[in-house]
Amino acid sequence: MRRAVPIGFATAEAALYAAFLAMDVTDAGPSTVPVKYAGILLCVLFALYAAARGGDRLVCPALVLTAAADWFLLVRNDHYAVGVALFLCVQTAYYLRLRRLGAGSGWFLRAALALLAGAGLYVLHMASPLNLLAGLYFSQLVSNTLLAWSVKGRRLTLFALGLTLFVGCDVCVGLANSGLVPPGALRFVSIGMWLFYLPSQVLISLSALPDREVSHENK
Repeated sequence: MRRAVPIGFATAEAALYAAFLAMDVTDAGPSTVPVKYAGILLCVLFALYAAARGGDRLVCPALVLTAAADWFLLVRNDHYAVGVALFLCVQTAYYLRLRRLGAGSGWFLRAALALLAGAGLYVLHMASPLNLLAGLYFSQLVSNTLLAWSVKGRRLTLFALGLTLFVGCDVCVGLANSGLVPPGALRFVSIGMWLFYLPSQVLISLSALPDREVSHENK
C-alpha cells in the first residue's frame, strides 16, 4: 500500500500528461484545459495524502494556492493579477518550507533578483503593474530554486528538481507573452509551458512524502 499510492499517482499523472501533450501538439486549444487542471487537482490530493502520512504540511496548502492561481490563469483565463499574486503566495510558502528544512535566508539574493527583474522590465519598456508583479514572483521562484539546491536530502532533491522545471515553465510563459519570440518558435514555447509545468508540480508533490517513504521509493 505504501508504494501503491505514489505509483498510482505517478501513473495517473503520466496518462494526463501524455493526453494533453498530444492535444497540444495537434492544436486542440481550450479542450486541453480540463485535462491540465485535473493534473493540478490530483497533485493537491496527493499532497494531502502525504501530509496525512506524516509528510510535509506546507506543500498541500501551497498546491491549493497553485490550483487557485490556475483557476484564474488557466480555467477562467482572466484576473491575471490575482493569479500571479497567488503564485507569489505559493513561493512564500515554499520559502517557509526551505527555511524549516535548513536553507539559509537568502535575503540578499531575493532582493537582488527582485531589483534585477524590475530593472530588466524597465529597460525593455514592459514595466506595467502586472509585469512588475510577475517579475517579483519570478525572482522569488528563482531564489527558492537556488536555495533548494543548497540543502541536501532526497525530499529536497525532488523539490529542487520540481522548482527547476517550474522555472522552465515560467520562462516559456514570459517568452510567449513578451512579443519577442519569432512566430516559428512561439508554438514550441507555448507547448513548453505545460511540458515543464505538470512534471514540476508532480515532483513537488512527491517531495511532500515522509523521508522514510521517499527513501523507500528510491531503492
